[in-house]
This record gives sequence, C-alpha cells and structure tokens, in this order.
Amino acid sequence: MTEDEKKLLQAKHRLEEAQARDRVKERKARTRRLIQEGAVLEKVFPLAVGMDLNKLEDVLREHFQ
Repeated sequence: MTEDEKKLLQAKHRLEEAQARDRVKERKARTRRLIQEGAVLEKVFPLAVGMDLNKLEDVLREHFQ
C-alpha cells in the first residue's frame, strides 16, 4: 500500500468517525427534545400520565383536527 493510499484510507476513516459522531449527537438531541416535549404534555394534560399511548394519540388527534 502506497503512502497516498494510506492517507486516503485514513481520511476516509476520519470522515466516517465524524459522521458517526454527528449521528450520535443528532440522536441525543432528538431524545432530549422528545423527553422535554413529553414533560410539557404531562404538565398541561396530567391525564396523559396514566393513559395508554394509543388512547393518548386518539385524544390528541380528535382535539387538534
């Protein structure tokens, strides 16, 4: 393997690692957002806490459509 091929392979791996870090960062941001939105929902609609997810979805759809 030539020096140029090694450098190209290293650059490719660095890019893949950076993309993997970005995916993890995006996933963590989404998880945080979903948790915060769920907390807001429970705060303004306390009945949501004990409600089945399908029932909650139905109630929200009825209310917002």
